[in-house]
Order: sequence, then structure tokens, then C-alpha cells
Amino acid sequence: YEPRATGHIPEMIQMMQRLIEVGHGYAMNGDVYFDVRAFEGYGKLSGQRIDDMLASPDSEAQIKRDARDFAMWKSAKPGEPYWDTPWGPGRPGWHIECSAMAEKYLGSHFDIHGGGLDLIFPHHENEIAQSKAAGDQFANYWLHNAWVTTAGEKMSKSLGNSLLVDEVVKRVRPIELRYYLVGAHYRSMLEYSDDSVNDAGQGFRRIEGFLQRSHEFLGGDPLLLLPNPEARPAAFEAAMDDDLSVPQAFAVLHETVRNGNAALTEKNAGLVGDAFYATIAMLEVLGLNPWSEPWVGAGHADTESVIDALVQVALQQRQEARARKDFAASDAIRDGLDAIGIRIEDTPQGARWTLEQ
Repeated sequence: YEPRATGHIPEMIQMMQRLIEVGHGYAMNGDVYFDVRAFEGYGKLSGQRIDDMLASPDSEAQIKRDARDFAMWKSAKPGEPYWDTPWGPGRPGWHIECSAMAEKYLGSHFDIHGGGLDLIFPHHENEIAQSKAAGDQFANYWLHNAWVTTAGEKMSKSLGNSLLVDEVVKRVRPIELRYYLVGAHYRSMLEYSDDSVNDAGQGFRRIEGFLQRSHEFLGGDPLLLLPNPEARPAAFEAAMDDDLSVPQAFAVLHETVRNGNAALTEKNAGLVGDAFYATIAMLEVLGLNPWSEPWVGAGHADTESVIDALVQVALQQRQEARARKDFAASDAIRDGLDAIGIRIEDTPQGARWTLEQ
């Protein structure tokens, strides 16, 4: 269910009436404005002082009490849609709809409000002013996300540089794309490129390879795949508690996998189990547990991509076996692929595979 602003005009009118009654709003020539100087704390979210803010260069500056006051309601202009109000026909401004709808569906006090970094000011600043001046406690926490960029520019429909997820997951598995996107801090820009996504996919396949080998080493019991929250490392939880610092949490994840691979080489069942359970528990939190829905059975749109993903996992396992000088395991992987018609060629750029007809 996605409520629409046009379905909540009565709630907006009611909120504006309350704001006028308590002295935080005023009507002028069919418009309704919010009096920013009447609200103590305006500018706190964006770290600005009212006197330092630039006045908006609108044509109504002369009729407002302060040039920085913002419109909650605009009088109707020819050709525009309008609704009748106590102040005459008109339409809502940009901000009042969010305050009114948040109050209706989330109540006067809720935990988290999110949005893009570009919405901090003026939109979210104005939301806070409206809602709190109307008597709501509003949000406890604000999470402002950055965005994915390409060639240094924000992806957007208007620029024509957007990528469709349906197209990207024809080249990489959906879980690998998520691993790539999750890896950046939510307040940091993420520059998209095919190479970076492919690198992330290889990194995730290394994690999967460790899980697969560990599961087999520990006996292959399906019950081992159930995530145990108590297995999450304290350092991982501390990272996630620190403003969702996923890059720091990833560092804990990768260190756990490295330790687990070392334990596999040493055939230390206790340490393998610790790393295995910890890895699954961390991936579960991140929505990246390959044995959990929606990933079980999820993959590419075409068979060739599925085969490539599976072969890449095998090649990664073969490379790791050769790195630890386990040439018997390396040869077994190569021979197993060869037996089903997949030929491996080692090149200076890495292993390449072809499917024999």
C-alpha cells in the first residue's frame, strides 16, 4: 500500500489549521506559510542558523513575514489542480503532505525517518518544524543515504544514466549485486562500474566457497545451516551498532572467513565450526545468507549465466587449493569439471573455461 498525497488533503488542512492556531502558521492572499522564526530549533537538523540561511528567491518574498518562511499551501493558478480550503482553492506545498501522512500512518512519535542526503534541507528541516510545531514528537533518528553514481554523476531518470536491476542481474547473480551495494556505508557515494561489481562477485564467491567446504568438512548436516544469532562476533555487532558501519562489519566478516580457511587447512574442526557459524550469522543480518530466502533458487535469467556462476565458484576453490599447495584438491576440481565437458585453460590473466559441445 502506497498512500498518495492527493488522498490526504483533509489531514493537511487540519494540520495547517492547528499550526495557525498555535502561531506557527499564517495565511496571506490564499497561501499558507510556516513562520520559521516562531519555531525554536529551526535549522538544527541541517546545522544552520536562521540568520545565515539564504532567502528563497520566490515572487512571494514581499508578502511573507520573513523571506525564509516556506509555503505549506499555495493558492490555485490557472490550469493547476486545486482543492477547496478555508483559505480558498489551492494545492499543497512540498512539505505539508509528508508531515500529515506521517502523523496518520506512523503516529505522533516514531523511531526512524529516512531519505536522501539532498533532502536534509529544506525538506526534512521543514517536516520537523511542521510536525513538532503541531504537537508531534516526530522521529527519533534520521538516516540520510547517499546514492549510486556513474561517471561521477548521480543515477537518475532525468540524466538518462540509470541502470535497471533486471539488466544488471543478467550479468551477475542478484546476491552478488546486493553484496556490492551493501558494502558501502549508506551515507557514502558508491561509484558503479561493471568491474567493481564483478570484483564484488568474486569476493562473495570466495565466502560461498568457504561455507561450502566448511559445511562438507563438518559433516553436511542441513541443521548446520540454521543461523544462530549468538554466533555473531562482538566486533561485528559493534560495527553495525555504530551507525550501520557495514564496511567495518565486512572487515570482521572477511577476517572470519580467512581464519576459517586457515582452520580448514589445519583440519581444526573446532575453529572451522566457529568461523562457519559466525559467517552464516553475519550474512543473515546483512541479508546475504545464500541458504536463506530469497536467495535459494534465485539466479540469472539465462542458463549460460548460471553455468558461469557455478564454474566461477569451482575455479575460485581450485585457485585457493593451489595457493595452499593442495594440488590433489586442485586437480580433482579440474578433473571433475573436465568430466562434465568443461575445459579449463590457465592463462596469465587467470583461469578461463569453455564448454565442449
